Amino acid sequence: MTSIDFVTLDVDDTSAATRLHTDAFGLDGQVRVRSAQAPTSGFRGFTLSLTVSQPSTVDTLLGAALDAGATAVKPAKKSFWGYGGVVQAPDGTLWKIATSAKKDAEPANRRIDQFVLLLGVEDMAATKRFYVGQGLTVGKSFGSKYVEFATPSSPVKLALYGRRALAKDAGVAPEGTGSHRIAIGSDSGPFTDPDGFVWEAAG
Repeated sequence: MTSIDFVTLDVDDTSAATRLHTDAFGLDGQVRVRSAQAPTSGFRGFTLSLTVSQPSTVDTLLGAALDAGATAVKPAKKSFWGYGGVVQAPDGTLWKIATSAKKDAEPANRRIDQFVLLLGVEDMAATKRFYVGQGLTVGKSFGSKYVEFATPSSPVKLALYGRRALAKDAGVAPEGTGSHRIAIGSDSGPFTDPDGFVWEAAG
């Protein structure tokens, strides 16, 4: 079964990027950075999402991100599905921290339950077929709205969302051009998907 071991972010300032995902979030292995200045503007077509167990953990991690140099895009608030917010890293990456829980069940902590890469796609059916052809197995699928792949042993969970819907969820405009500034490190690379997302060999 395909394993996604990490994502690599192309950033202008590696120190600032590392400070966010290591000091604020404690993601030592799932995220790597490298220096690159590929032209990019607007929405890059993806978000990185941290799923946690309770609202106080959302607040703790969002606060740590802001202290590490991130800026608020969507302040944390309650919704019908739970509680969460979005920040933008100094390198431009959008991070969503969320929980499905409405109340805390334990003291505040910084524990992350899942690290999820959400790709915004133009043609859900075509991109889903492409990834199945690359050996990924669909875990959940909600028509043209959302697809989640079954990667139980992976440090990184992969899901597909419509590009415009993903941008709306993150609180940004859907328009964007240039590089995605992300590469996916996996045992099934290298290849490039229909939306231009690059997969690289994890080794």
